[in-house]
Amino acid sequence: MSRPLAVFDIDGTLVDSRASIHRAACEAARDLGLPEPDYDRVRQIVGLTLEHGMAVLEPDLGPADLARFIAGFRASFGRMFDAGHEEPLYPEAMTTLRRLHRDGWRLALATGQNRRGVARNLAREGWADMFISSHCAEDGPGKPDPAMLHAAMAACDADPATTIMIGDTTHDVRMAVNAGVLPLGVAWGFHTVEEQRAAGARHVAQSFAELTVVLDGFDAHTRAA
Repeated sequence: MSRPLAVFDIDGTLVDSRASIHRAACEAARDLGLPEPDYDRVRQIVGLTLEHGMAVLEPDLGPADLARFIAGFRASFGRMFDAGHEEPLYPEAMTTLRRLHRDGWRLALATGQNRRGVARNLAREGWADMFISSHCAEDGPGKPDPAMLHAAMAACDADPATTIMIGDTTHDVRMAVNAGVLPLGVAWGFHTVEEQRAAGARHVAQSFAELTVVLDGFDAHTRAA
């Protein structure tokens, strides 16, 4: 019997991109002569498609200025990566992924990043071998639409009863709820524990060790069903 499917978000769940995303938003705002947004505003849009998120961040911008705002955000990230910046993995993220892969879990990614960002992460050592499939906002509707999870289940031969979504935002939680899969939050990313629970998270793990315990319980439950 195949192990369940664990679908992971990237930003705020596996990769600590908090500083770089805030920096890019601030630089894009400065380029337009706008006040720099504080971190609390920026963290709320992480997980949405870039176009949607930037429109939420600055809702009064017209189409031309919104396009410049989006381009400025992308340009800021381009400068960071051209200068050799690499967003760090959270401690124990790689150990957890390797353990799940070793134990036969099916693994996939579902992220608000574009395909270029996904490719950059899949170039990390060992990632391409661990994840069966990856799904991003450029593939179709973004979070909280369930499209990415439907695609992941199809690619990994799984169904909602054997699939769990692991993310750090309410957008991840709502996507899971909309797809009928178990929503599992993590406490170290962009949205608070309370925000994720209010959105429908069944559990919010405080550490990767706790995350592993919850995943083991889900595995045991699906095998017993």
